Amino acid sequence: MASLPGRVDGHNFSGRRFLAEYHIVGTRATAEERAKLLCVEQTVEAAEHVIPPGPIRDHVLGRVEETESLDQDHHRFKISFAAELLDGSMGTLLHVVFGMAALSSGVRLTDLILPDALADHGTCPHFGSSGLRDLLAVPTRPLTCAVLKPLGLSPKELAALAREFALGGVDMVKDDQGLGDHPFCRFEERVARCVESIADAVRVTGKRCLYAPHISGPWPALLQRATAAQQAGAGALLICPGLIGFDAIALLARHQPLSLPLLSHPDFLGHFVHPDSGIAPSVLFGLLPRLAGADLSIYPTFGLQYPVSQDDCRNIAEACRRPLGARLPIFPTAAGRMEASRIAEMMRVYGRDLVFILGSDLRRDPARISHACRTFIRLTTAEFP
Repeated sequence: MASLPGRVDGHNFSGRRFLAEYHIVGTRATAEERAKLLCVEQTVEAAEHVIPPGPIRDHVLGRVEETESLDQDHHRFKISFAAELLDGSMGTLLHVVFGMAALSSGVRLTDLILPDALADHGTCPHFGSSGLRDLLAVPTRPLTCAVLKPLGLSPKELAALAREFALGGVDMVKDDQGLGDHPFCRFEERVARCVESIADAVRVTGKRCLYAPHISGPWPALLQRATAAQQAGAGALLICPGLIGFDAIALLARHQPLSLPLLSHPDFLGHFVHPDSGIAPSVLFGLLPRLAGADLSIYPTFGLQYPVSQDDCRNIAEACRRPLGARLPIFPTAAGRMEASRIAEMMRVYGRDLVFILGSDLRRDPARISHACRTFIRLTTAEFP
């Protein structure tokens, strides 16, 4: 999408634009007024009388490109924004498409349509779903990732649990998102012990298993934790962008000494998920982690107490996989009290390119954790040999 170029004090606007799609609640007339307001509030955020004629009005302001009434009270608008409003950071992208709109009820960001040149501007996933499969030597079946919990266990206890998971053949073991650098469970000791325990199990099974410690925290500590984890032998990293920002994922993805897959967790993002406001799950859990540079996105699957439907999950998976410039497809997940009885149901929705996030159900019998892991994996293999 392009318009005639313009010039602002030495800069030539290219005329290239990208689209953000919104659903707005209200009468048609009210929705149209709110859409016009979005064009201003998401860009110059200024009163009409201070917007000068020329390139700012012609290029910097948002522009309503398409409208459609879905029903009497719900309307779809596609608004275009100048490519020059983006600077390669996730924060600026989020500001342009939803910064001030996030303060309004009845406005929902439902999609972003980026030309290839803009989709490639920023940080790309280094591994994606195909790269993770290559790392783990698992070419076809769904992957499995077991979670270390509950919070309150010592590093030694978590390491013993990690060993059982790895002996059971899971592909990844990740920290629970509640694990930080607690007095009872220091980060460096936890990472060292879990890496050692998983390596010991791998020597027994001959099967690869990646450990992903949770590294979210103050930004000065972020790269320190990531570097320490990689040096200790961790195989991936878990980050909560809702706590520390999507740019934290981008920072890790472009930090050259690091070469680990990045797992995005939805902690503190749920307040955006509402049928009539906020950000659609396909954007929040699919497109944004992928644009930030994550290789895998975790989110609650359908059928739980969370406001995420089966259609939402299909759309998240599609956002993780659809063509997006040169960006690799990434893994969607099936997470949230996942039991073996739901494997077939999940795979009907997602297909085989997904990661099952496994938690408490594996531990119904503490003496048979590794057996429960093997059983779960065998059932996924039966669905997709």
